[in-house]
Amino acid sequence: MFAAKSLPQNHLADPFEAILRPPPGETSAQRDTRILAEQLAKRVSDAIDEQLRAERAELKKSRSDVRILLLGQSESGKSTTLKQFQLLHTPAAFQAERMAWRFVIYLNLIRSVRRILDTISPEREEEVHELLDSASLGSDGQSPDSSAQTDPENHRIAAEKYAEYNIALAPALELEGTLIRSLREDDDEDEATHLGDGSTPGWSAPRGEYTVRTTSNWKRAFTLRRNRSKQRLSSSSWWEDPSDPVHILDSSRDAMVRLWQDEWVRHRLVEKRVRLQESSGFYLDEIERITSKTYTPTDEDVLKARLKTLGVVEHQFTISMGSMRGASNWVIYDVGGARSQRHAWAPYFQDVNAIIFLAPISAFDQVLTEDQRVNRLEDSLLLWRGLVSNKLLEGVPIVLFLNKCDLLREKLEAGVQLKNYLVTYGDRPNNYESVAKYLRNKFGTLHNQYRTNPGRELFVHYTSVTDKAKTAQIIANVREAILRLNLKTLKLM
Repeated sequence: MFAAKSLPQNHLADPFEAILRPPPGETSAQRDTRILAEQLAKRVSDAIDEQLRAERAELKKSRSDVRILLLGQSESGKSTTLKQFQLLHTPAAFQAERMAWRFVIYLNLIRSVRRILDTISPEREEEVHELLDSASLGSDGQSPDSSAQTDPENHRIAAEKYAEYNIALAPALELEGTLIRSLREDDDEDEATHLGDGSTPGWSAPRGEYTVRTTSNWKRAFTLRRNRSKQRLSSSSWWEDPSDPVHILDSSRDAMVRLWQDEWVRHRLVEKRVRLQESSGFYLDEIERITSKTYTPTDEDVLKARLKTLGVVEHQFTISMGSMRGASNWVIYDVGGARSQRHAWAPYFQDVNAIIFLAPISAFDQVLTEDQRVNRLEDSLLLWRGLVSNKLLEGVPIVLFLNKCDLLREKLEAGVQLKNYLVTYGDRPNNYESVAKYLRNKFGTLHNQYRTNPGRELFVHYTSVTDKAKTAQIIANVREAILRLNLKTLKLM
């Protein structure tokens, strides 16, 4: 047995006691100073620890975030896709913004009316004719309405029609400027709404359109407008507010319907190759419903509404990953697709988990708004080739939406020939099934030819993103695929 040794009297059971022991002869004032310094040091230490914990949590969160980049040319359907995500995953926010979109829908309707009047205007006949002639692709070089242009009788009819409708619709046309000014409310002057080239507040050129910066508070402005109306009225019904724009539209309804249903006007639109049905924000087939005093936008109306934004739109969604996996935070970036905005794409290529690229395949016979010499399908193919060959994105899965398939089907059934615009199509059948398959193969071939990573996954979907039900199912499939790929990536980290 070992004999227990007694510890010396000066042994300290706590080795830190010597460090923390007050110095000999410490006065009361010195003690107070020492304790205050120790408390301050502890607060600093605790703050550093908390900052480190927050940074670790943020790093962990950022690694688990799913970042999606929406890419494609202007009017390819990016904003509509973003609204579909919002409708599915943040329905309360979508509902809260619904009435603000009412004013944008009014603007879209008025803009369509103005485009019709501009098309039939005899004063702009020569200018519009030259623009369309220079923009024509796959034609024989002859304007389809050259004979009509030189016909004095037709010119007389055009002048009478234009004068009749321009007078009848003057209040609605003036309303456009009022609505645009409302977009500026509660916003800085340098963030205000901008119109197309050569525009004034009451005018938007045929190819110009009103735009807002991503920092604009236009939804808040329209919400404030509605709240002020409520305060003035005992009822919360906007149609009882005499200053609400719905009253002007209600009184202009019959003239709008006559204009859109006028056979002579329809014929002139065909001659000028103006297909308003293919434009974003097309509501001319629903004039009576939308100009009703009690009109409330439907989900489909909001999805179709067009308001061009300058800058990058960012939205965050929390998406359930199932009862066993919790939730995932998604950050979706909608980057402007106009040529002047494409330089902003590159900074978002880093740390992105997936890309959704939208190619409007119905636009094979259209040209870019910003460059009348470039075919829109050709532009999409060039963008696609640049995207799939980018080494920064070689490990990023890509989802390809061949979009506006509904418009493609209608166009082909109307007899528009793809081979007149895409000569490589040759003598293949000019029906939807054949054309859609050919274009899918063309995008797929470019991906396989130019990708730098043979193992990158590509998911292709035929879409019409204004179709709420079908797009919801496609988005659900895309969501599951991206989540699966992201989980696989996290396991490798």
